[in-house]
Amino acid sequence: MKLEEAIQQESFSDERIKAGINIYYTSSQLNYQHNLALKSFNLSLQQFNILRILRGQKGVPIAMKDVSCRMIDKMSNASRLVEKLRLKGLIERTINEEDRRSVAIVITEAGLSVLEDASREVEACVTDYLDGVQGKEIEMLNTILDKINE
Repeated sequence: MKLEEAIQQESFSDERIKAGINIYYTSSQLNYQHNLALKSFNLSLQQFNILRILRGQKGVPIAMKDVSCRMIDKMSNASRLVEKLRLKGLIERTINEEDRRSVAIVITEAGLSVLEDASREVEACVTDYLDGVQGKEIEMLNTILDKINE
């Protein structure tokens, strides 16, 4: 569906304005798909992002501030999200004995297991959503988005 149809707007004052709204609309649609995929795992998209960051650490604890810097959604309250993940048994917190104010976190085996299953669901929804964009087009899309985010 074209953007104009989706938001019921006939035209835009500038193609850059349309592109910006299109990116926002597409992001919203992908977020919706992600949230549906994660619902059965009782995870939010932001919690999923934290688990992926921790998996990338390969068992090495990481400071909370470093997790926050790596998150896709910079507006997220990482401390609150981490506490929810801890209560679910998906991550563990450790206190730095040299600096008691510094807290590091690590993913648990249960967290890795949930993340593996959730990742399959999320990846399936993304590939389904982007199914109409193949080969050179998907490479071009990534190149354009990278350029926008420079």
